[in-house]
Amino acid sequence: MKTTILGLFALLLSLSIQAQNQNKKTETVTTTTTVKDDAGQHQVVKKEEIKEVQNIELKDVPAGTLNTDIQPTQTQATITTKVSVDGNEKIVDVDHTAYYSYNGEKYHVLSDKSGYTVTGTKNVSLLRRTSGNNYIYKNKNRFSVGHFDANGNLVLETYDEKTDTVTTEVFNLQK
Repeated sequence: MKTTILGLFALLLSLSIQAQNQNKKTETVTTTTTVKDDAGQHQVVKKEEIKEVQNIELKDVPAGTLNTDIQPTQTQATITTKVSVDGNEKIVDVDHTAYYSYNGEKYHVLSDKSGYTVTGTKNVSLLRRTSGNNYIYKNKNRFSVGHFDANGNLVLETYDEKTDTVTTEVFNLQK
């Protein structure tokens, strides 16, 4: 019994001493702006939290070598922005306010208090955030699910009941 307990204790202790396989860096930048207008004085506090994670990979190790160099890998950065206006806080991961194009038509995605408004030449649609960086796209005629890809393009996926298929539309970010 004593040997079993000591063995389990040694196992738990060795698991906590594992080598780190990622480099992590977190930085927070806070900007406070005070605006005076006819309605009084308003304070806007913007907090940006930048998290950088880099996986550690080793270069090829020749036989008999004890130490080796780290191979450079891509750093993945996540920026979370919290904006507080007079105490009302809104979290914005990435601001996707910009102009997009689809089928030769230009669309303006503009941030509002609940998500985004998508304005085209014909109609106005709503883009509301759900969990996992996904969005619900809603206008008069349709209801879609969307996300922003790595290039910043808006990708909408719409289910068609008649054909039992999902169609994908990519709204390209205008740079």
